[in-house]
Amino acid sequence: MQTIGFILLAGMQIYSYLIIIYILMSWFPNARESSLGQMLGSVVEPYMEPFRRIIPPLGMIDISPIVAIIALHFARYGVQALFF
Repeated sequence: MQTIGFILLAGMQIYSYLIIIYILMSWFPNARESSLGQMLGSVVEPYMEPFRRIIPPLGMIDISPIVAIIALHFARYGVQALFF
């Protein structure tokens, strides 16, 4: 069971990094339109979409990715509680 827990925790950590990379890509012109940006978008956007619907952007700042990462970290704590 611990092996499954380790795999889930590692996957969630990698997914957090993918979200951060996707956020940083918005700072560079046309980075999200590249093949890497489109691939990351297809992986990250389904998770980010519900947060974007609930949390509106504050001016030009979108805080929904921060909330999404925090929710993912709370999910990691849940996985740790279940498997360890």
